[in-house]
Amino acid sequence: MFGWNITWLSLASWVWERSKQLAHPVRDFFNWNRVKVRYCDGASFSGDSENKAAGLHFRGQRIWLAAMEDLMSKGMRQANQALLSGCSAGGLASILHCDEFRTLFPGSIKVKCLSDAGLFMDAADVSGGHTLRSFFGGVVGLQNVQKNLPSTCTNKLDPISCFFPQNLIANIKTPMFILNAAYDSWQVQESLAPKTADPQGNWHDCTMNNERCSTSQIQFLQGFRNHMLNVVRGFSASRQNGLFINSCFAHCQSERQDTWFADDSPIINNKPVAIAVGDWYFDRASVKAIDCAYPCDRTCHNLVFK
Repeated sequence: MFGWNITWLSLASWVWERSKQLAHPVRDFFNWNRVKVRYCDGASFSGDSENKAAGLHFRGQRIWLAAMEDLMSKGMRQANQALLSGCSAGGLASILHCDEFRTLFPGSIKVKCLSDAGLFMDAADVSGGHTLRSFFGGVVGLQNVQKNLPSTCTNKLDPISCFFPQNLIANIKTPMFILNAAYDSWQVQESLAPKTADPQGNWHDCTMNNERCSTSQIQFLQGFRNHMLNVVRGFSASRQNGLFINSCFAHCQSERQDTWFADDSPIINNKPVAIAVGDWYFDRASVKAIDCAYPCDRTCHNLVFK
């Protein structure tokens, strides 16, 4: 994607366009301005706390607000089309800040959001525990994230649950596109089968290379995929939202040219990610693309680790 982009943890991006263009699948976003902001706060730009004795200061929410104020003063307020996107922790940030981003612009301006690999799941790990929930709990508590989470969620659920996208996406008013691998490689390694949950290393080879997974391990991962599909069912029912969930062992597919738009990019229904996102953003078509289960998709760019 070309334009102005904002990036964090892996890569996240906020993109806007100044000049109008005739949208075309081959050249969507080619003349957009893109701003990239490096991820630096550890809580998807949502924390605000300090421990002076320890010398710790978490200012994610303030960084977000300062960045937006600066960008608006530099010309972003003149945008006639805007896209807030993020990858990994940035994908979560694009969910957390989507409606906030919408309020920066007049109602007549087309504003949408894209979350790439940001659908972190509150799922059981291979030991039956909840590794990622424990990790998120530490982040939420340390950085006082609670006060910046949507009240539509915190009025019903605990703050940790409200840091998980599955409990946020149904209440986002701004059009949102979720791009995610059904077997997200980061979540497989760090949430489903981390060393703490697999002390004997039974999952090591599988997490490094999907072709080394046993039948029972694949069955466990199919359960994770099913959980993800259940989570997005209500979200995808909205006409304004888009979806591209492919059955790949990957993480962040919008920031790499080979997975975004190349001759051999991953596809669902004959569309690579770039075409699917463009069709959705420019309202050319409704995009609710869900892949068949592994190993049916031969177009995947599966990540293999040494």
